[in-house]
Amino acid sequence: MKVKRMYLSVLCLGVALLPALSGRAGAEQAVRGNSAGICLECHKAEPQTLMGEWQHMAMKSATIQLKIGDRTEIVTFAKARLQLVNTAVKGDPEKMLRSIGEGQEVAIRYVEKDGAKEASVITAKPAVKLAVTEKMAIADLEKLVARGPEKGKYLLVDSRPVKSFAEGAIPTAVSLPFSEFAGKAGVLPADKKRLLVFYGDNARSRMGTESMKRARALGYRNVKVLGEGMSGWLARNSGAISVAALADAYRDVPYVLLDARPLDAAAKGFIKGAAAFAVADAKALKLLPKKELKAPIIVYDADGNGNARKVAADIVKAGQGNVMVLAGGLEAARQAGLPLESGAPKAAIAYKNRPVPGSFPMDEFISIIAAIPPDTLILDVRNSDELKDGAIKGAVNIPAQEFFQRATELPMDKKVIAYCNSGARAEMAYHILKAKGYDNVYFLKAHVDFDNGKPDIY
Repeated sequence: MKVKRMYLSVLCLGVALLPALSGRAGAEQAVRGNSAGICLECHKAEPQTLMGEWQHMAMKSATIQLKIGDRTEIVTFAKARLQLVNTAVKGDPEKMLRSIGEGQEVAIRYVEKDGAKEASVITAKPAVKLAVTEKMAIADLEKLVARGPEKGKYLLVDSRPVKSFAEGAIPTAVSLPFSEFAGKAGVLPADKKRLLVFYGDNARSRMGTESMKRARALGYRNVKVLGEGMSGWLARNSGAISVAALADAYRDVPYVLLDARPLDAAAKGFIKGAAAFAVADAKALKLLPKKELKAPIIVYDADGNGNARKVAADIVKAGQGNVMVLAGGLEAARQAGLPLESGAPKAAIAYKNRPVPGSFPMDEFISIIAAIPPDTLILDVRNSDELKDGAIKGAVNIPAQEFFQRATELPMDKKVIAYCNSGARAEMAYHILKAKGYDNVYFLKAHVDFDNGKPDIY
């Protein structure tokens, strides 16, 4: 493996030295770098255009935070010069901007202005339009899944990337990513009359629709799409996850693991870290993480065919939207060599969401501002008119709307911790500073209000 990696490194270095990369090929790569990989599965990268997931929008600083793959881009805007397309509401620009939800895919055409990217056109990804004959209703799919592929005479196809499928899928689904359709179409049945049902992430995802078109091109005629996608299914049902995925996809992802077997059976051996949860009654449901956290909840029983499905269904009815049943249950986990424990499983459920990169612990921040250390700078990115309500003593104020031009006024030899009234503008300031080469920088992801000039942080 080391030899192979070394060879690849030398090969990449050689390619990097080719003159062509500094020309046309390099320019094309730069354009593609402005788009999330999943966007490029259906769309072509365009110059002066960013494609990714909408994260935050701050009206007070006229800035937008966009996630493009593993990186974050901050874009400014001016309402008077901004055109909005495909938003859920029309008319007032502010309402149109606020109608774009977190995680929604957008394309932002921009111009370079005063050292920043200023959005000129924002196009929100709309819901995919399907003909009545192309739609598979969730209720109808529920009936098929309950019968199974053989009795129901169908094949359910997950068109999302392999990583998404591993983190949880609709029960009975097989994986055929849209981006790999040509090379893996062999998973489709030989019978061209068989019912095929494709699905993607959500109502805006085109992966299921495009997969349907490709299946039709291969001669399949009984083809439908679950328009609401995986998110629509999880709003009403639990999903399914394999033991392999639990061991791999969730290796570094916080999740809740619940043992749905009777306590006496669980006491004889259970998957390490599981909590006892044989009944999803009102008392037990209160132990689960808050619904807003969207915590992955994985439920298992002896073999995947027992109480886990009922418990998972009850948890979904209680409003949790990311619930999975472990295929094969404890027996599959034992065969796969997952670590097991003996004795009664714990009753308490511990879940701590993975902290956002760059976020600073609230308790530690409250302690620091009582006596700011010499090597630390507290950065207030609120507007100047907000300071009348109060400010943290000793903090430096640079309003977020001026940050692109003034960020380099800050020293690079100090720890910088940004705050605002909600955390959104502070997070944007963090990303701007990181892009400018600041390493020791953080932001407070919390609300900060002032009561008689004193900060109230929560």
